[in-house]
Order: sequence, then structure tokens, then C-alpha cells
Amino acid sequence: MSSSASLIATDIDYERTGFQTGTLRLPWSHDRSAYGHVPIPLAVLNAGDGPTVLLTGGNHGDEYEGPVALMKLMQRMPALSIRGRLIVIPGLNFPAFLNGSRTSPIDGGNLNRLFPGARHGKPTEMIAHYIETELLPRADIVIDLHAGGASFEHAPTLLASPPPPHDVERRALYLDLVRAFGAPNTMIMDLLGEDRTFAAAAERHGKLFLCGEFGGHAGCDAASLAIVESGLQRVLQRLGVTPDERIAAPSRTRYLRVEGAQHYVYAPSAGVFEPAFALGDDVCAGQLAGRLFDPHEPWRAPREIVFRGAGRVMCVRTFARVEAGDCIALIAAESSLD
Repeated sequence: MSSSASLIATDIDYERTGFQTGTLRLPWSHDRSAYGHVPIPLAVLNAGDGPTVLLTGGNHGDEYEGPVALMKLMQRMPALSIRGRLIVIPGLNFPAFLNGSRTSPIDGGNLNRLFPGARHGKPTEMIAHYIETELLPRADIVIDLHAGGASFEHAPTLLASPPPPHDVERRALYLDLVRAFGAPNTMIMDLLGEDRTFAAAAERHGKLFLCGEFGGHAGCDAASLAIVESGLQRVLQRLGVTPDERIAAPSRTRYLRVEGAQHYVYAPSAGVFEPAFALGDDVCAGQLAGRLFDPHEPWRAPREIVFRGAGRVMCVRTFARVEAGDCIALIAAESSLD
């Protein structure tokens, strides 16, 4: 094993044709298990020539529509006739997934803020390192499925990061995949310079990457799950991985763009937040977003918070209790990907 090879091991042979199930063995030595590991389930279906599609959920452990859709897909995989290869991991940050928390209960790690990870890092860093060194090099297309988790409710939205216009062929395929997925909304995200995400890792490796936010409240919404399942079916058909079958045509998607810090609403201090908006509302700059009450001085007038930009409310906080710096809402403006 080279000094840069991941310490995560598996009995899965990614090159072998056929269907395999197994686990990634994430080393974890702790008080209760000196030589233990965390088994992260995955399935691989390899039919030889064709694209490799990496499908993941559970990047955050309190987001369920993606993992449920992928577990259902895994159960169909033995009977699927495909071209290429599918690698499916429903619970990428498995300790967080089992714990129902955004971050890992082992080390507090937020997987989607730890790329490129570290071979000798904490367990969540080791997962990120395995993705960087073992999974991304094998993949052609990556789809990572998210939701709002416990603290957010998110309008069902595909998050897009198309190749630049000069990369004509890859950009055309990417836009075809976006249209095939057919999410109600397609949004270009601005994470304000954040480059530790799965998306950033995929971009460094030159992979086509689709992400999505479908639901929230740490629940599994039936309507959002249906969007995910049908979207995945259409994308796999468009790639030629699965044969053409009768499936509902994609809905027309609405294109939006997050335009920097003006589209974020943050709590300026601790308190209890009363919203003056709802998910899906169209708002304008200067419009009242809500009122922030101080529970320690309830007789004082609440602090009014306003939107700094215009757009549609795509994501809202589910917890009324806030601390300074908590994101209360995210908005996005109408845009185009073409």
C-alpha cells in the first residue's frame, strides 16, 4: 500500500463485473473497540463498457430523501440491465446517518466541509480522503443527494455547477442531465468561497457533478422522494446506463442563482425568530424578513431583520431559536444556465 492510499478497506472489487454488496471499513479504534471499524454499506453493479455513475446520500446524516431513494435502487440493482457501472452509497457519513445528525457523533465532522480529507485524519476526514482518492478517480458522473436536514426546509432543488461555455460537449451533456432530472428548481449556489465540499472535490477531478436539496425537517417527504427517484431514472436513461423505459417526462425546471451574501439572511444576535415570509415567497430588498425577540428581555420591542436582496425564498430555518450567525433563510434570483 502506498503512503497516500486510503486506510479505508473493502472487499468490493470495483473492476469485477456483476453485482456486489459490501462495506467500506472505516478504521475506528476507541475505548469500547480497540481494533474496531465502522462498516459503511455500498453496492456496485458493473456491466463493463460505459460510464461510471457514483450515487451518494447521507453526506449529512439528518437528510433522508436521498438515502431512501438509493436504498430502494440498491434493492432493484440485481435485476437491472445496465451499461457501465453504478456505485451506490446511501449513507456516506454513516456514523452521522445512524445518529440522525448533520455531523458525525464520533468526531463532530461535517463531511461536506472536510474535502480533500486526510489519510491520517479523524474518521470523517478519512471518508473524504477515500472519496478523493478512490471513488472520484473511478467516476464519470457524481450525484450527491441532500435535503435541508433538521435545521432547514428546502424547496426541491437541483444544485447545478455546469462546465464553462468553452467546454462545449461536456457542458451540453451536463445541461441535458439537468433537464432530464426535471427538478422543480435548478439553482446555481454561491457558498461564499467555501471550497471544502464534495462539489469542489468533483470539480478538481474534472467530474460532472449534480447535487440536490429535497425536503427538510429531518423527515422523508413523499413528494420530494418521488422527485428524486424519477429524476435519477431519467438521468440514468439519458446517460445510456439503463435502457429507455416508459417514465413520466421531466417537468420544466425553474433556473435560479444565489448572488452572494445579499441572498443570505443571518441572525445578528441570539433570540427567538418570528418569520414574516414563507418558503417559495418572492421578496425584495428592504422587505421585512422577520422579528427577533430577546427571551431575556421579553418586554423590549423585537429587532426587525430585512432582506438585503431580491429573489425567491428557497430555504428557511426550521428552528425558531437562533444564535448569532445562524442562517435564517436563503433566496435566489431568476437566472439561466444556457
